[in-house]
Amino acid sequence: MIQAFKGIKILDFSQVLSAPVAVMQLALLGAEVIKIEQPGVGDQMRRIMNAGPDANMSPSFLGMNVNKRSLTLNFREPAAQDIIRKLLVDADVLVENFKAGTMARYGFGYDAVRAIKPDIVYCSVSGFGQDGPLAPNAAYDGAIQASSGMMAQTGHPESGPTRNGFMTVDMATGIYAAFAIAASLHRHATTGLGQYIDVAMMDTAVLLQATQFNNYFIQDTVEDLIGNSSQTGIPTADLYATKDGFLQITAIKQSQVEKLFDVIGQSETLARPEFLTMASRKENAKLVYDFIENVLSTHAAKYWETRLADAGVPVARIRNVPDVVSDPQFDTREIFETMASPITDGEKITVVKAGFKSNEDGPTVRHAAPHVGEHTAEILSELGYSEEDIQTLRANSII
Repeated sequence: MIQAFKGIKILDFSQVLSAPVAVMQLALLGAEVIKIEQPGVGDQMRRIMNAGPDANMSPSFLGMNVNKRSLTLNFREPAAQDIIRKLLVDADVLVENFKAGTMARYGFGYDAVRAIKPDIVYCSVSGFGQDGPLAPNAAYDGAIQASSGMMAQTGHPESGPTRNGFMTVDMATGIYAAFAIAASLHRHATTGLGQYIDVAMMDTAVLLQATQFNNYFIQDTVEDLIGNSSQTGIPTADLYATKDGFLQITAIKQSQVEKLFDVIGQSETLARPEFLTMASRKENAKLVYDFIENVLSTHAAKYWETRLADAGVPVARIRNVPDVVSDPQFDTREIFETMASPITDGEKITVVKAGFKSNEDGPTVRHAAPHVGEHTAEILSELGYSEEDIQTLRANSII
């Protein structure tokens, strides 16, 4: 197996979600990752949303840190900093997501690291980037959703703005950081040169809204709260209640609308003036919407989903996570990975892996996420530290 990043060594100083996701995507494709954590506490994500038997192994941490080895270092201490310098000698990538300037204060900003390893690919992930008036500020997903404009267009006019129910910006930032690092490694393979990469959650949030921002720049359009309806204003693209659940239908083209009305047995209604064209339907949006929902309420969501999908109408039931997991579509997609539990002997855990698969050398889980400092002695031994050296470092709270 020759994976894309086999032979690439990454020093991962990151924690929580966005940057760890980025590093894990590279680790799934063969990169060797040393995750550097604070002794005793480790990545704060270890304890967030955790109701399991191990207080330091939350589901989120388990899912975002496979294929990594954990080294604990109190890198405020000179002896720990010496270890980092030794690790840097043959490292290819360094990833960190502290507040802007934090790594420099500990002596490991880009310029200092480049002096040790001139061709290093150094990626900083932060809320607002490394420069600008907001650079020093801490950031979390919800705050970025609010400040980036996302929440101003998400929600219903009656109830006001709402955030997405999942970590949209964190995950997207991680995926985009992985892309940036991969691009920089390709550049290195071509030129032999390193690079500094500045990834900001805010920038990623704007990129996710590129359509809305471009509409503003080019046509001075500002989005409003539109609930579940389409930004097109077309009433046949919306969320509809059925007898037992909800359907998202996106019938935008005239041919799709015709198929929709045919399936629900209302082709004759489509000939009425207020229903006939896209323009007339938009002018009579509430009438059209209420009419469709009234018909759909006569049967279950699954019934309509099957019939509409068979007719070529874009449609989907609103499903929860257990519904999605049980979908046979995922039997061959390889997005879920089951492995031996690192917490309980004899048990297994399943995590989300990667959003693609390859015919060969694709994303692969080699081992589960590590315990805090699980590989400290192993990694230090590889650097030439003796067992006595390691015991001394441990006694002095360096590791």
